[in-house]
Amino acid sequence: MADVLDYLVVGAGPAGLQLGRQLGGAGRSYLVLERGSVPAAFFTRFPRHRTLISVNKKYTGWTDPELNLRVDWNSLLDDGPDPLVFTDYSAEMFPPAEAFLSYTADYAAKHEIKIRYDTEVTRISRADDVFTVTAADGETFRARRLIMATGVTKPYVPDVPGMELVDQYADYDTEPEQFINQRVLVLGKGNSAFETADSINAFAAVLHVAGPRPVKLAWRTHFVGHLRAFNAGVLDMYQLKLQHAILDGDVREITKDADGYHVKFAFARADELVKEIRYDRVIAATGFRFDASMFDETCRPELTINDRFPAQTSSWESVNVPGLYFAGTITQARDFKKATSAFIHGYRYGVRALSKILDERYHDTKWPSTVVVNKTADLVDAVISRINRTSALYQQFGFMSDVLVVDGDQARYYEEVPVDRFKDTPLGQSDDAFVITLDYGPDHDKVDPFDFTVTRASQDVANDSGEGHYLHPIVRHYRRGELVATHHVTENLENEWNRPVHVDALTAFFAKQL
Repeated sequence: MADVLDYLVVGAGPAGLQLGRQLGGAGRSYLVLERGSVPAAFFTRFPRHRTLISVNKKYTGWTDPELNLRVDWNSLLDDGPDPLVFTDYSAEMFPPAEAFLSYTADYAAKHEIKIRYDTEVTRISRADDVFTVTAADGETFRARRLIMATGVTKPYVPDVPGMELVDQYADYDTEPEQFINQRVLVLGKGNSAFETADSINAFAAVLHVAGPRPVKLAWRTHFVGHLRAFNAGVLDMYQLKLQHAILDGDVREITKDADGYHVKFAFARADELVKEIRYDRVIAATGFRFDASMFDETCRPELTINDRFPAQTSSWESVNVPGLYFAGTITQARDFKKATSAFIHGYRYGVRALSKILDERYHDTKWPSTVVVNKTADLVDAVISRINRTSALYQQFGFMSDVLVVDGDQARYYEEVPVDRFKDTPLGQSDDAFVITLDYGPDHDKVDPFDFTVTRASQDVANDSGEGHYLHPIVRHYRRGELVATHHVTENLENEWNRPVHVDALTAFFAKQL
């Protein structure tokens, strides 16, 4: 019978690699199981057109590696001397996927992460608080805790009659010249859909991109999973009347005959007027979902958000299966379409926090903290120093926080605590706890940031209330779980919050609260 490990990690993508490094560095017994033959095998197929839209800003003018992570969306966390960073593999702002495969292979080798490749998990069961994972070749692996870092591997297919007839983004032939002079419909309004549309918009005679909700632009919502400017060429074609168009509404039915596809579409802008439109090709780019098929009835996790993701606690543990945890893009269920847990530059910090949670729960290791003298100047200095340097709070805005707990003549400063988890732990019941985040102001996504007449007026309102619309530090004071005061640190164009206007106001806030 296989030995019982402390941890089994399923999936050697970016999250699995990050977690393997954390577990190995802590001396835990663990193994990572990977279906593919290389790390991050997902990136051998996706994105389909082989260009990443995760920002790779190599030249920053900074020498601080922590600050550089604010604009490096691909590197995994690699503390210590001579860290391995993705910006050494490509200088392109939007790099090729092949560069990321080279980087992850080197990361796995550098940290000697224990990975068993070519191991497809077919069954997961649980008995006597031990998980048993069975591979396609019949070999079994056992562990006290199981972490799923598989990502979203199955297409999410809406329940529409005829969807089985169309091509799927995951496996359609991407050669653009096959679409010459054709009428093409792309279903979906995320980056995969627009990536697909942009690849053929010079070839198709008519190209429609359709979905039930309006297009949301990342530069307005600040959610990087919404449409990025890099993929938005079809919007120009639409608004400049170049045959292509964006359709808002619901597909009611898809049929196919010798004449092509016939799509019944209910237009949202015309009181759901239903019109049948003919196309030569239809491609579905409607997103992906978590594959829970390998779990048996002893440990099948509850799902959420149209059954696309596992339901999770604030510690990334299954809500119904103790000891089953999640890492990577599937943790976006916790901040769905709000923060950045769906992306490497977000979940790399989630993985680091998860390793601290596991240390606390199972290895009697307290969350790391530093001692700060309980004097107003020292407390302010601690906060100002962190908000001007941290990449975790910058990338995981509104989701990850620092916590400053004041008790007697000293305070303790805890870094990178998930905001929701603060409320679920003893920290949340402290007599005086200050939760520090970086976040956008309320209704920030309802204002056009390039219309200065609107943004200036809204900024005047924000200034009157002490709130800002752009990313800025927020300090919240809790007493035994109750929010008693909030301070917004004034916005700054270069995200530097160390001038007298910032320091003096924060000093007054701490002096008043304590």
